[in-house]
Amino acid sequence: MQTVTVSQNLELPLPIAICEALHIKPGQTIQVVQLDDRIELIPQSSLKQARGFLKGIDTTIERENDRL
Repeated sequence: MQTVTVSQNLELPLPIAICEALHIKPGQTIQVVQLDDRIELIPQSSLKQARGFLKGIDTTIERENDRL
């Protein structure tokens, strides 16, 4: 676990090791979500990068009536 210090401008630096592991690039958008007393940072991907990530999904399952 790594710790960082919030700057006077309320900026939060991300450790290089985490950025490299998650392939976060300068200028990339990150979604910030508050869950109770916790903050989660979720790197956003472009639609182009997401293309095909559901390849092979089974679409023949029965759906509940409220999901049609």
